[in-house]
Amino acid sequence: MKPRNMGRIGGLAVLMTSVAAPAFAGSFYLQEQSVRGAGRAYSGEAADRGVSSLWWNPAAIARSGREVYVGMHGLKIDSTVENAGSTITYPGGTTVPVQGQSHNIDPIESGLVPNFAIATPVGDRFAVAFSMAAPYNFTTKYQPTSFARYDALTSELRTVDAGLTAAMQVTDWLDLGVGVNAQYVKAKLTSALPNLSPLLPDGSNSLEGDGWDYGWNVGAQVHKGPWDFGLSYRSKIEHELDGDIVISGLLAPLPAAANVSTQGTATFNTPWFASASVRYAVNDKLTLNAQVNRIGWSEFQAIDVEYAGGGDSIHQNYKDVTTGAIGADYAINDKVTLRAGVGYDPTPTRDSLRTARIPDADRWLFSVGGTAEVREGLKVDAGLTYIAFSDSDIHDDRTFYAGTAAATTSHLRGTAEGSGVVASLGARWAF
Repeated sequence: MKPRNMGRIGGLAVLMTSVAAPAFAGSFYLQEQSVRGAGRAYSGEAADRGVSSLWWNPAAIARSGREVYVGMHGLKIDSTVENAGSTITYPGGTTVPVQGQSHNIDPIESGLVPNFAIATPVGDRFAVAFSMAAPYNFTTKYQPTSFARYDALTSELRTVDAGLTAAMQVTDWLDLGVGVNAQYVKAKLTSALPNLSPLLPDGSNSLEGDGWDYGWNVGAQVHKGPWDFGLSYRSKIEHELDGDIVISGLLAPLPAAANVSTQGTATFNTPWFASASVRYAVNDKLTLNAQVNRIGWSEFQAIDVEYAGGGDSIHQNYKDVTTGAIGADYAINDKVTLRAGVGYDPTPTRDSLRTARIPDADRWLFSVGGTAEVREGLKVDAGLTYIAFSDSDIHDDRTFYAGTAAATTSHLRGTAEGSGVVASLGARWAF
């Protein structure tokens, strides 16, 4: 794999890129970036203050003081993917059912998601922060005999996002923030390739790559009496991964040159995010929260693969979505706060193009959580979220060896269903 000069960035980065995790927000995005936020279904993050809200709004640290946040989220998902009449059409027009394992249990893997951030004031009006997150992660694995094998066998995506943030108290009620982030991505995609007869064994296709790319974010917060408002925007990132491409096992009458082992590149975009949030302190104990996010998933149109003598475009055609959540914080006393929230997150995938790699669906989040101050300056956060996925249809047509006499088309048809639980635990230390 082609080396990048930047290299790795320490132990936490290695941990983040090695942890397997399903996507518990839309598609392959993980919104588990704050344990405090997990307890209220991420309903007030862009308007809340403190280092644990840094992912949603860089202005959040303007008044937080010197603070460290560490969090860990354990994700457990139960999923089933079933064949619903998948077929394959060979040259000459012969169409037959795809043979193999029709019932796939838990192809979406469970895992862990860590996050970390530290902020410190600089003078009376400024603050800076450093953060690390793992915002895009997923792993799906199917057996080599699965009906979905021509679409997906192994799909792995790991990221680590390192961010630098600066914020300013502009007035006694207005805070502004800006951040830059370097995002490392490591990906592996494998699938089976059909030979030109159902009597022949499958070939295989593998892509592995990694790379660093960069983005930015901006935000503002307004604090007026019992009201807190937040607006933020996080840019898309255009990723280019350098890696290895291997195509093997293709048999005559396909040409021997169709088997390839070479270096190449894969490019894709992560989405932009725009968030608007409000918090209202009803009294000294009860605070109500609401947040709306517009996510630019239409940036993820395709994964474009290029190598010497060939290439491919794996179409995705995602759509932009709007997500929302409401929640509440209730302070029992000066030491203990309880939280709860409900969120809705529609899938960006289209019914006419949903793959087995990411068998995504609309989902509802139901969360509870709380904070306890265990000693002065040290708070422990906890959250528990149940995620209910709607049933979804898998539908994908793909033509192999297009433009040749060997053109072969797979018609993937399936159903997916599942549910998940996220247990979150973290700590915030003001010093």
